[in-house]
Amino acid sequence: MSFLSGFIAIIGPPNSGKSTLLNRLLGRKIAITSPKPQTTRNRILGIYNGDGFQMVFMDTPGIHPTRSLLHKSMVRSAKASLEEVDIILLVVGLEEVTHRDELKSIVRLVKKTPKPAVLAINKVDLIRKENLLPMIESYSKLNCFDCIIPLSALYGDGVEVLGEELKKRLSTGPQFFPPDMVTDKPEDFLIAEIIREKIYYATREELPYASAVVVENLEEDKKRDLLIVRAVICVEKASQKGIIIGKQGTLIKKIGRDARVEIEKMFSVKVYLELFVKVERNWSSDARSLRKLGY
Repeated sequence: MSFLSGFIAIIGPPNSGKSTLLNRLLGRKIAITSPKPQTTRNRILGIYNGDGFQMVFMDTPGIHPTRSLLHKSMVRSAKASLEEVDIILLVVGLEEVTHRDELKSIVRLVKKTPKPAVLAINKVDLIRKENLLPMIESYSKLNCFDCIIPLSALYGDGVEVLGEELKKRLSTGPQFFPPDMVTDKPEDFLIAEIIREKIYYATREELPYASAVVVENLEEDKKRDLLIVRAVICVEKASQKGIIIGKQGTLIKKIGRDARVEIEKMFSVKVYLELFVKVERNWSSDARSLRKLGY
């Protein structure tokens, strides 16, 4: 029996649940999530190994109109993924109202790409059943999807059906990655992303978008069975540094505590986490700073 494989781009408007769906498909968390849009900044590969097949998912930033250099690079990365994959998985939620223009733009991109395309209507737990059928019908009229799957990435409803539909569209091919590998990202990237996720949950307004995280040192102490992490949170203004630290260091302690718990869960090891904050003025608009911070 031939081995089946393929690369699958997960694309969609901001906050449609792409990263939540990736984590659900893999059965473990590799991509950070938050209620705020534009949480995902980098493309992340998630590798699902099944019996006789391998699906390589590419989680991408949300496609949206933007002006900042950081967000332009994010959208460029998402659009480029369409050329690099075998199957397109478009994820939408309630975006036909909140992101109508973005969605039209994405559908035009999908139509231009001669590849199998699957539509996942996410967040059906938030959609009334009587509203779901008209939504499916309106997407069917676009004539660019091989199939349309309603699902809830948060609760798992319909995700197994989606997996089967994607598997049907794989082609005979090699096993691109070892069977024990779940992502292409190194440990320091995953740790930095977890810290950034906790900043998104702990802060408001523009601060999550003005922050970036770099792991400067990662050291394993085998005698104490301890992972020692030193990470720097970069912000754009001195006032933001004060907010991140919080009164008497309360906020940075909370961010560090929440991140440490999640890192320990991800790597099954005790973690000692040191966090520092520094100002990197206007990093999101400076090409050199973006490269230094991994974007």
